[in-house]
Amino acid sequence: MSAAPDSTVDRVYNQLRSMAIGYEFKPGEKLNEVALAKRLEVSRTPLREALNRLGIEGLLRFQPGKGFFCRDLDVHEIFHLYELRKVVEIAGARLSIVRAQEDDIRKLLDFLDATGPEPGDRSVAELVDLDETFHEGLLAMSGNSEMMRVLQNVNARIRFVRWIDMRLGDRRSTQLEHRQILQALLARDEAACAALLEKHIDRRLDQITSAIREGYAQIYMGTQAQAAA
Repeated sequence: MSAAPDSTVDRVYNQLRSMAIGYEFKPGEKLNEVALAKRLEVSRTPLREALNRLGIEGLLRFQPGKGFFCRDLDVHEIFHLYELRKVVEIAGARLSIVRAQEDDIRKLLDFLDATGPEPGDRSVAELVDLDETFHEGLLAMSGNSEMMRVLQNVNARIRFVRWIDMRLGDRRSTQLEHRQILQALLARDEAACAALLEKHIDRRLDQITSAIREGYAQIYMGTQAQAAA
């Protein structure tokens, strides 16, 4: 069987990735490849290539002989991903203390000024995108592309929980913490920068449990609302 064109695989991959991140499939649900191929107007070959990529990235589960499944919203998995995120970002910040250019730090401060402490009329998804842009911009100053690759994968896998966090959280406090982290970086204060970042990212198991409970309610209540419409 010949490989599908990269452009087709990339299109299908991006569509499925968005669906998986947003839990358009139910947690634990088996994916119907025939129905997906029809919905995305694509043959089974590029679909399977895209599904395999998502399985490798941890955004879908594959069971030999059974097929692909949506990830469960697993409390301990999300907790471990937050721990990984914290380790990667703090290690990146320590590198950035030495490697970051002052102009780049000030550009990220300008980004905070431009996006403001208030959510305005932005959607939750847009606010999460801004938050990810900040954290990826911070890590970029470390100059370590492999750390960035790991962070982007982790961000995708926890994004649904972060949507819940963002909807229930206080953006003013979040933006203030972002600014404090950058000010510590600008002062080349490694201890302060690492401590501020750890406190900012840290999530307790009970906080994640609560967010996941809210996430399940959103997934299934949304489905019921669509069915009733």
